[in-house]
Amino acid sequence: MRLSHICSIQILGFGLIVLMAIGFTIQILGTHFPKRSQQISPLRLITAVPQPSHRTCQPRRHVMFLKTHKTAGSTILNLLHRYGDRNGLFFALPFKYQFNYPSSFQAHRVKGYNASSRPHYDIMCHHMRFNYPEVRKVMPSDSFYFTILRDPATMAESSFSYYRAVSSAFKKSPNFKAFISHPSHYYRQGERSNHYARNPLWFDLGFNSDAPFTEMYAKAGIRAVEDTFNLVLLAEHFDESMILLKEELCWDLDDVVTFKLNSRGTSRTLSHGDIERLRAWNALDWYLYSYFNRTFWDKVEHFGRVKMENEVKKLQERRQHLAKLCLEGSEPVVADQIKEEAIKPFQFGQEKILGWAIRKDLPPEVRTRCVRMVTPELQYKDLLDARQFPLKASNGSALAATPARAKGR
Repeated sequence: MRLSHICSIQILGFGLIVLMAIGFTIQILGTHFPKRSQQISPLRLITAVPQPSHRTCQPRRHVMFLKTHKTAGSTILNLLHRYGDRNGLFFALPFKYQFNYPSSFQAHRVKGYNASSRPHYDIMCHHMRFNYPEVRKVMPSDSFYFTILRDPATMAESSFSYYRAVSSAFKKSPNFKAFISHPSHYYRQGERSNHYARNPLWFDLGFNSDAPFTEMYAKAGIRAVEDTFNLVLLAEHFDESMILLKEELCWDLDDVVTFKLNSRGTSRTLSHGDIERLRAWNALDWYLYSYFNRTFWDKVEHFGRVKMENEVKKLQERRQHLAKLCLEGSEPVVADQIKEEAIKPFQFGQEKILGWAIRKDLPPEVRTRCVRMVTPELQYKDLLDARQFPLKASNGSALAATPARAKGR
């Protein structure tokens, strides 16, 4: 009896010693290793976005974007591609990569379109020369129409570099300075691809870019744009534009966060005189831009300046956060430094078109999200095409007559 009592005491003592040792070990390890709950996975980092606390609107799912040339339209195209892709929306796609541009848009240029059966389309966003009556045949009546403009002076500098090999006026001029000094000396109405060389915004909107400037004609064009488009954005104020777009579409912050796509490696600095001459040469575009620059800031005032500053700050912080998570480096790189063909930008014109390299140490799901954010428009269009038209013809081209989803969801 006494012996068993002594053994019980010894066992109890030994147990207490073991428990104290375990507790001490846990305490030491806790100081050197963070708790699991404090670790944030890359997936949570890419998806953790504060949601609006009081949303009274419904996200718009029918969207028509007129993608104008050299105005940051490729970046906007990416966010539309991502939104539609993520939400299973149906795109009005061209047979190739543009809607038979520079010819005026016709509904039959949409892949899978049939005038009798009227397939259901949610988003239209690829290059076209705008033709509202024909667009209405394709898009739902409640579609949200928007476009983007850019100062015609800086736009001309970009266009000269990008389209010099195809525009007759640009090819004739020995350099950009010579073109600025005497544009009419090199420009001939109707010559090949000269719509890039004078009033290209006016042309993309479907108007006559060679028409003599009169205030009456310019005002008539502006009225037509206002009657058709719900929102006109400005390339020079891209972040503010994204906030206005987010609010109008009732989308979330991540829906409008982008990395700049299709940018060039270099650009020329324009003198004040160069800017004035280019604006005068593109008088219709300058009148258009000046008008919608005023209406843009009217919208910002109505939205609230302080509120806009706060929203832009959130957008920029989120972009920086995703860049750190997704990208190799903080600056775009030349295509040769991008090993993945799926995200290499298409090279066209004299300048190097830059793109983004994605980090290789990302989990698969996170990497997919990051890759989508930097996928150029041509490759993304092919991805959407393959989703909407999964059947392949024997020659490898997607069938145009059998869309994967018909009218009526």
